[in-house]
Amino acid sequence: MINFKADAILNLYPTVTRVEDKNGNLKGFDENENEVLITDWNAVETKATELQTAKDAEIQAKEDLKASAKAKLINGEPLTEEEADTIVL
Repeated sequence: MINFKADAILNLYPTVTRVEDKNGNLKGFDENENEVLITDWNAVETKATELQTAKDAEIQAKEDLKASAKAKLINGEPLTEEEADTIVL
């Protein structure tokens, strides 16, 4: 499972190179393993929501593309290259 809050911290705090998650308690660490204080949890929540939304949209677009390819195959219509790439042989 993707931890979008950890990804958000990595996006928002450039000195953080690693995020540790112990039972939902997130801590960021720099390249020297010093803890980096996360000061704006609202920004982390907002960024995590943005990342989740982007991932959900990516998944939906892939599902839509597969459905389009299937419908075209059933109807005997030619597929786009992108639709053809969704088919697993």
